[in-house]
Amino acid sequence: MSFATKWNNVLIFSLLLTVLVLVFLLNIGIGSIKISLPEVAKIIINRIQDDSVNSTIVWKIRLPRSIAAIIGGSAIAVAGLMFQIFFRNPIVDSYILGVSSGSTLFMALFLLGGFTLGFSTLSPYFMFFGAFFGALLVTGIILLFAYKVRSSVTLLVIGLMIGYLCSAATGVLVTFADNEKVKGFMIWSMGSFAGFTWEQAYLLMLISLPFLFFALLISKPLNAFLLGEDYAKSMGVNIILFRIFIILVSSVLTAAVTAFAGPVAFIGMAVPHIARLVLRTSDNRVLIPATILFGGIITALCDLIARTIVAPTELTISTVTSFFGVPIVIWLLLNRRTSL
Repeated sequence: MSFATKWNNVLIFSLLLTVLVLVFLLNIGIGSIKISLPEVAKIIINRIQDDSVNSTIVWKIRLPRSIAAIIGGSAIAVAGLMFQIFFRNPIVDSYILGVSSGSTLFMALFLLGGFTLGFSTLSPYFMFFGAFFGALLVTGIILLFAYKVRSSVTLLVIGLMIGYLCSAATGVLVTFADNEKVKGFMIWSMGSFAGFTWEQAYLLMLISLPFLFFALLISKPLNAFLLGEDYAKSMGVNIILFRIFIILVSSVLTAAVTAFAGPVAFIGMAVPHIARLVLRTSDNRVLIPATILFGGIITALCDLIARTIVAPTELTISTVTSFFGVPIVIWLLLNRRTSL
């Protein structure tokens, strides 16, 4: 990497960090009750937690939601990047491959089917493990097909079909569930960062941050993996363990977001390509941190739009991300020579 390239990357990352902080503050300040950015910064920095309206809004409503949107966006974006590398296909993510549908199915079993294993209420931890198991199961099934199928397009179609099966099973559960349960599940399944509590935000950070760090740690082996399994083996990479690790990291990141915010479309597919286009590289040592920052920025912006553009009504997060992601996906389909 030349000095000019390194300097350019430093400038880009500095700009991204600045934008991330600005978007974070805007998410907290903008709403039905507007709070100026200096006051937002003052309340957070000085940890003002009194009975005033602004302090209550910041600490109990907007701050946990903003943190969740940024961390959740980063997690789902990196999961999408790792799935694209794993399947060597630029138009896949956890949503398209049916992984999110697997999480949704198992969440439906808990929320609609009553499979609570004796627990009177569903704790955030229980929700995560249910979503994680669903994500891991679907990913494992796709991986089994990956050993038999060489065509990435065929594998993509198989992932879509598995997603449809999971959706069909979820539809059966919805048909026979109580109306009150269906209402709660439908709100969850539309995808939203609304109503995030500090407990959920802490758990999302506790799960996502270590696995985002793990993704950064394996950036160099990922570069070798991109050049082919034989090359990766020659570089000392244990392919079997490495495949399992990629699946584990991607599934955990997908499950962590899906369990609390519901399915979030297109972020995992579109954001890695934005990072590639801006940085003009496929080096994962640069691409993964850029994807983390872009994922947080774009998801937080989409969440801000979702709750303000037609206020007091709130759009679902996937509605906004779809408007953002569909043009990028169409562009990718028209330019299939795009490399990972």
